[in-house]
Amino acid sequence: MAAEVARKLVEQAGIDVDTLLELLVKNAAAELTTYYYYTILRANLIGFDGEGLKAVAEDARIEDRNHFEALVPRIYELGGTLPDNMKTFHDLSACPPAQLPKDPNNTKEIVKALLKAEQCAVRGYTEICNMTAGKDHRTYDLALAILNEEIEHEAWFTEFLGKGPSGHFRRPAGKNSPFVSKFLE
Repeated sequence: MAAEVARKLVEQAGIDVDTLLELLVKNAAAELTTYYYYTILRANLIGFDGEGLKAVAEDARIEDRNHFEALVPRIYELGGTLPDNMKTFHDLSACPPAQLPKDPNNTKEIVKALLKAEQCAVRGYTEICNMTAGKDHRTYDLALAILNEEIEHEAWFTEFLGKGPSGHFRRPAGKNSPFVSKFLE
């Protein structure tokens, strides 16, 4: 079985596969729940301030869904599974929910919620990269691809908070996940 060989090779490289799987599942949960919460946040980006953010939030939302889709095969390749209960899966999330602020009209607070979620994701994928570098090439490549996109998302939202230019630009229409797309084909 492919999962047995993949898991064995990763174990032989010195990685605790159960710990890696736990991180992968928790980050997959974070990606799927972030996709859900970003849907709500994006819907509330209205008015003069919010409309300019809506497209950027949508790019990050779609890419987070893509991150979930890219993580699932690797979890199963290593012999892991996803919980069979959505509430359990939600509660495993590596990051706290990016919930709508008390004042849903406060665009700045919505951006802060978006930014906090991206910063948590950057920390999570950095941890996976550090664990797998030079040992589990497939997981490392996947985590690095996701990390690159999460860093861009963080830069986008930091820029909206006026903390300096990010140097990143909005994705061209239909061109989401430039780093992760190879894992989705």
